[in-house]
Amino acid sequence: QVQLVESGGGLVQAGGSLRLSCAASGRTFSSYAMGWFRQAPGKEREFVAHISWSGGSTYYADSVKGRFTISRDNAKNTVYLQMNSLKPEDTAVYYCAAAAPLYGSNRSRFSMYDYWGQGTQVTVSS
Repeated sequence: QVQLVESGGGLVQAGGSLRLSCAASGRTFSSYAMGWFRQAPGKEREFVAHISWSGGSTYYADSVKGRFTISRDNAKNTVYLQMNSLKPEDTAVYYCAAAAPLYGSNRSRFSMYDYWGQGTQVTVSS
């Protein structure tokens, strides 16, 4: 069982930056792959980024590639999402999620993730 709590959301102007954190409980955090997803009002939940259990492999949605960076610190049971050059279309509730090791296209499928946080709101003003 893993419990996830996101933080770091807020209001930022276009072009600005935010860093989201996701703190996990449980001794087995380092065995889980982690992902970030987002959901804007009236839209489906969308994949943002994935990181392997070791942190050695990352994977991004095309819409955020080059602007967002996912990382993790297994000693702190925390995964991060550094978001730079934010755009109004990045406005959404951001969720972190944990999964058993994933490969290929499964990394972007929200149905493959077992545990979810409650989400943190990110609003980017134009």
